[in-house]
Amino acid sequence: MKWFFHPLAEQELDKAVDYYEDCLAGLGMDFAREIHAAIHRIIQYPEAWSQISENTRRCLVSRFPFGIVYQSKTDVIVIIAVANLRRRPEYWQERRDS
Repeated sequence: MKWFFHPLAEQELDKAVDYYEDCLAGLGMDFAREIHAAIHRIIQYPEAWSQISENTRRCLVSRFPFGIVYQSKTDVIVIIAVANLRRRPEYWQERRDS
């Protein structure tokens, strides 16, 4: 199954990697690995994660306070947000179906 990031979700990922790397050398790469591991779990089991709206789900990331908000289409996963769970909940809603 194919997958891609909404442009703003990709920016969120980049900013979070930079933030964690600034905190501790290597931590940014650990974060990126955890994000990609979560994406692979989503690809394997797209319907397994918490449904947060009719067409949107969230997969929690191990070790970090983040969730991957995504939509599963016919043959593609659209990652809407790499959301910090400690900040503005549901800020990503305007990205759905865009």
